[in-house]
Amino acid sequence: MLNPQFKSPTILHKKIATALTSFALAVQFLTRIPLNIGLTVSDQRLGLSVLFYPLVGLLIGTMLVLLSQLLPDQSLALNAGIILSTWVLLTGGLHLDGLADCSDAWAGGLGKPERSLEIMKDPAAGPIAVIILVLILLLKWTAIQSLLRVDSGLGFLLLAPFIGRLSILMLMLSTPYVRKNGLGCAMQKHLPKFAAMLIVCVSLLIYFWLTNIYSLLIVLMLIVGIRHLSIQRIQGVTGDVYGACVELVETLVLINLALAYG
Repeated sequence: MLNPQFKSPTILHKKIATALTSFALAVQFLTRIPLNIGLTVSDQRLGLSVLFYPLVGLLIGTMLVLLSQLLPDQSLALNAGIILSTWVLLTGGLHLDGLADCSDAWAGGLGKPERSLEIMKDPAAGPIAVIILVLILLLKWTAIQSLLRVDSGLGFLLLAPFIGRLSILMLMLSTPYVRKNGLGCAMQKHLPKFAAMLIVCVSLLIYFWLTNIYSLLIVLMLIVGIRHLSIQRIQGVTGDVYGACVELVETLVLINLALAYG
């Protein structure tokens, strides 16, 4: 008589398949990497895919490190520009778009949640959004130049996209989602809370171990500040707030590391 485990896939195999599918869904949602995989999207899979957001950040960081190794050493400024441009192209400017929408909404919403949410839906970018985007990209470009000057700087390119996407989990665990019919609402509702908290705790410990307590505290203060401002302005978060948080956290991590090691 055949062992039952040979008649059908084991529970372990099913869990591995589910994890791989959720990771692929996270990659498709957060990047423009052409996987060409037809995935069946459900609310449960969307929620589970959020657990892999930090891993997608590591994937992006790894690609940036590999790119930096292929570039000649003649011009750090040009190399930093190429790395940053590739960074933006890999994500399709997804999080920059969220930052632009939040900048316009929080500047022009006049403290009214309905007005702020209406501005976030407007695809046009106002002058405040343009100014913020230019400043953020300039700060990133300058910090990347500093990190390219040191051998360990390339490794630190992994941390910024990793912690940036980890911030989405932190906001999902702590802040209500405003748009009840939005995609983020389904993600937050079906996010495995215990697994997400475990990932957040382990990731922050790793970041502390690789950097220092001051860098960790500054990052946490920024995320708390974004959460506080978002609740104050729109009584919760939206997908645009997630994107804005990713960009601001990435920039802060790069600046901290550039000041400490560059």
